[in-house]
Amino acid sequence: MEITNARKWGTFGVCALMALVPNIDMTALNQAVPKLSEDLRPSSTQILWIADAYGFALAGLLVTMGVLGDRLGHKRVLMSGVALFAAASAATAYAPSAEWLIAARAVLGAAGATLMPSGLSLVRRVFVQPKERTMAVGMFMGVGGLAVGLGPLLGGALLNHFWWGSVFLINVPVMLVALVAGLLILPESRNPNPGRPDLPSVPLSVIGVLGPVYAIKEAAAHGIAHARIGVALAVGLVALGLFVRRQLTVAHPLIDMRLFRRPAFTGAIVTNMFAMFALIAQSLIFSIFFQMVFGWSPLRSGLAGLPGAAAAMVGGAVLAPPLINAAGRARTVAVGLAVAAAAFASFTLVDAGTSYWVLILPMAMSGVGMGMALTVTGDTVLASVPKERSGAASAISETATELGGALGMAILGSVLTAVYRDRIAVPDGLSAPAAHAVRDSLPAALHVAASLPARLGAQVTDLARGAYSDGMHAALACSAGFAALVAAAALVTLRSVPKVIEEDAGDGGGAEAELETAR
Repeated sequence: MEITNARKWGTFGVCALMALVPNIDMTALNQAVPKLSEDLRPSSTQILWIADAYGFALAGLLVTMGVLGDRLGHKRVLMSGVALFAAASAATAYAPSAEWLIAARAVLGAAGATLMPSGLSLVRRVFVQPKERTMAVGMFMGVGGLAVGLGPLLGGALLNHFWWGSVFLINVPVMLVALVAGLLILPESRNPNPGRPDLPSVPLSVIGVLGPVYAIKEAAAHGIAHARIGVALAVGLVALGLFVRRQLTVAHPLIDMRLFRRPAFTGAIVTNMFAMFALIAQSLIFSIFFQMVFGWSPLRSGLAGLPGAAAAMVGGAVLAPPLINAAGRARTVAVGLAVAAAAFASFTLVDAGTSYWVLILPMAMSGVGMGMALTVTGDTVLASVPKERSGAASAISETATELGGALGMAILGSVLTAVYRDRIAVPDGLSAPAAHAVRDSLPAALHVAASLPARLGAQVTDLARGAYSDGMHAALACSAGFAALVAAAALVTLRSVPKVIEEDAGDGGGAEAELETAR
């Protein structure tokens, strides 16, 4: 059934809104970390889990939800996810403890796993012409860049007037509006011949992701000598191996491994994963840096991040499409990542005495570069598979992106924490509990400093801020190195991908018949 132009853009608008809110939620959380740290008193490891629980749950369930969308219908799965996201946001807002907050964030991640693959799949289904599809995907990715800026800004505005839970509670009315609009506007799409569901693969995929990441976190926090770290790593790797083996042998796998035979698909997936690894820690690192090193309010910190967000929209929605035509996909991605790597490297010169105006250029560079790269790879993934597999392909892409982001947060966050603890010098005159808190994290150190005599408190504050800056430099140097390596790899993995990827010949035109109007 033909989809009118108005309905195409209506579908795009609803799907973009549903993708915007979770991304705002993720970045707004970073603004809330200092205040929720004062209220809930989480440990440094719990702070990382509060940030990562959403991403890990989402990454573990994205493939399942993408396949579920192909099977049951992307609109149906999307609407269910929106309702659950609203409910989980309310539970997160009123979390009475760090443990509750971590669990609620995990449920929020499970709901979020339904949104991106189904939303992007619906965009892929209604925009069928290659150039039109590239433009739509670029704009869709630009929405993510916009969320990077709106999250801190909205979070900062709310935190200036309300408690930290307000940054989650605001999701509820927005998602309810999206639910009503989606029921009225979105078309339905599904794979008419999905095969039998491969349920045993679901827990294998989740354990395969969480096991190694848990091991990394615990090793950074407590050292590698603990037995549980080796057990978690071994269990995760075994589960991952069994998952891959099962996908190669069962008749109807959760992931069709044949998709990885397509160079365009594999190259784009790998680039997405490692690009997000390099990028993800920047938001959390700078949110804490602006508030706790510069001493800015949450609102001012949110406004400070807008240049990078605006630049990401420009890179993704404006610069990427013409650069694909002029230079090709591989070179566009490589240039974008090289620009981002240069920006990350320049951030290593930042300290407590740096003027904010010096940061605007590298922030804009990193936004433009990552916007370009992620737009091209996102469009390449969708364009290189038949439309009836678009849900699974979107889910695989998003899984790689979220896994890369989650691992980046875990590893780069752990690098920052390790360097902080190595560089922090605890002055004489502190009790043992106070000294332990100062060594644990910057938020804990500033909390201790506020209760000390003025001179001693100022000394603790300066030492903790200096140690945090050293940790930030180490993490961002790692980000720069990863981005540069991925830029070089993209030139190889994407070199055979054409500038314009036409509709897959194996699609057979049947996908159009599967697109049903919403009733």
